Amino acid sequence: MYKKNLHNQIVELLQQQSFNIAKNDSAFFARFIANATAIESLYQQLYAQHPENNRIWKQLLQLIITAYQQRPSAFVERDTKKLQQEQWFLSNELAGMSLYVDRFCGDLQQLPNKLDYFRELGINVLHLMPLFESPLHESDGGYAVSNFRKVDERFGTLQHLQQLQQNMQQQEMFLMLDIVLNHTSHQHEWAQKAKQGDEKYQDFYYMFTDRQIPDQFDASMPEIFPESAPGNFTYVPECNQWVMTVFHQYQWDLNYRNPEVFLAMLDTIFFYANLGVDILRIDAPAFIWKEIGTTCQNLPQAHAILQLIKCCVEVATPGMALLGEAIVAPKKIMQYFGTGLYVAHECDFAYNATQMALQWDALATQDVRVMLAAQEDLARKPYGTSWITYTRCHDDIGLGYEDNSIRKAGYNPYEHRRYLKNYYSGNIENSPARGTLFSINPKTQDARISGTLASLCGLEAALAKQNEVFIAESIAKILMMQAQTFFLGGLPMLFYGDEVGYTNDYTYLSDPGKSYDNRWMHRPLIDWIKNEKRNTVGSIEYQIFTQTQQLLQIRKQLPVLSDYSNITWLTPHNIHVAGFMRSYGSERIYALFNYSNKAAYITWHAFKEHVPVPKKLFNYINQQVYTVGADYEYLILPPYDIALLALQEQY
Repeated sequence: MYKKNLHNQIVELLQQQSFNIAKNDSAFFARFIANATAIESLYQQLYAQHPENNRIWKQLLQLIITAYQQRPSAFVERDTKKLQQEQWFLSNELAGMSLYVDRFCGDLQQLPNKLDYFRELGINVLHLMPLFESPLHESDGGYAVSNFRKVDERFGTLQHLQQLQQNMQQQEMFLMLDIVLNHTSHQHEWAQKAKQGDEKYQDFYYMFTDRQIPDQFDASMPEIFPESAPGNFTYVPECNQWVMTVFHQYQWDLNYRNPEVFLAMLDTIFFYANLGVDILRIDAPAFIWKEIGTTCQNLPQAHAILQLIKCCVEVATPGMALLGEAIVAPKKIMQYFGTGLYVAHECDFAYNATQMALQWDALATQDVRVMLAAQEDLARKPYGTSWITYTRCHDDIGLGYEDNSIRKAGYNPYEHRRYLKNYYSGNIENSPARGTLFSINPKTQDARISGTLASLCGLEAALAKQNEVFIAESIAKILMMQAQTFFLGGLPMLFYGDEVGYTNDYTYLSDPGKSYDNRWMHRPLIDWIKNEKRNTVGSIEYQIFTQTQQLLQIRKQLPVLSDYSNITWLTPHNIHVAGFMRSYGSERIYALFNYSNKAAYITWHAFKEHVPVPKKLFNYINQQVYTVGADYEYLILPPYDIALLALQEQY
């Protein structure tokens, strides 16, 4: 809806600051006018009743203008190039890696020396785990930020980060960083002022003089870390108040009911955008609005905040995509792509955490039926948005997919999850997995799983036994899991160390800042002597690295693997095999993954259910050509094998 008064307000602001809206700044002006009504509507939806509403509204408009004014010309040019590609981030040519800078190579000064390593593997997107200042033994892996604009000295300086970004941009690589919207460290300047009694900054948090309101919140709020951080409020003796601390006691939840908080955090978002961030990972967005009588997760106001952020970013820094790190059930995750008027206009990316967990489900059971049952919900992702696909990340593996998907596969949900937890923690006889349960809830027995990709796939146990057969099998599992992640649709994000098969790192147990959190076992300290073994033919590192490299090369050859919402799951002719078809124009690819430790047989009829019916298929994995046989004949997949089959006439 066009609003003349709003239009005039923006024009007046721009004219006061000598903008040339007819020439140099015309694209910015057009984006501003196009988004202005939505920005105003969302802002008023959240803050119409706030006494400082009008003053902060004017500051919001000026903040958008200032962010654009401060955007370096090189980034403005890059914005234009990205916008010309429509959704640049859907491309099959993108592949990422997530890493802790200090554990990967020491610091930001050393990381530019590793860019050739990423390019060798086929990685052109780097997600650098939290870099900004956080207290050493109260950091939650960097997610307890004490200064959003100062790089922690453990990693280097802001200038080192900017130099890295410039080096990456010259090599056509993309940078992804985190912003923690939900909370700050208790050592952040705002929290320190709140402790000193400053009422302005006490209103930046949920702070209360007694337990009356906290108890009302607690009545319906779950505990996130019941073992290590029970409860949702912490007493602050310095000011004799209770502060909301949903995650850890040293992480204070920000109060987005206060528009000053929104403005301050949007300013930080623009700060990151103007550092050259291509993808901004918004940590824990499900928690950013709190209401008594609810779980304080996934509330409508949280989505309104994200939609408002998206509109503001689209105006001032449109080349930066937004990733919402909402690890929730499939029906809930779809909401983070936007609903109603804001479909595909909230977060550009979300983590496909459900698919990740379903692959681990299939690996443990050698049965893909639970995975297939969940795909109907996942297929609702709107066009123009994308997944981050992954087999491992810095976090644990949750089992929070729908009970109904488990029931459809013929399993009892409680017993099924108990089996998975026992399998991956090595508590089932002959289980090759070497993981550990994380955040066990003593009331419900809910738990998540920690462990590296290699250890959960059996490599650690196989190496301990020096069993070559089991080593080969574990490598096949690693590659199959990665291949499905790469070919599924979305931006694949490897976790560092997985490309050469790192097993669990137990040194965290001797570090007082980490010993309470077993997720550090799958956050390895890189030994570059081990990584150099990728060049030693026949070594485990060589096998995993070169075959991962090959899979990424295949992905980049095939535009059909871009995320055009073009996936169709195949009829499950074999419960051990997950299969889907990707189509784009005249191109078609069939992808098959055998989750069994035995050969799997797939009837050729599986390839005849969609026209045109293929006569010959070329397998990009082993370079073989297959003639499509009669329905009673079979394609045979060896244990844990992959097939990526194209119509022969495309080859």
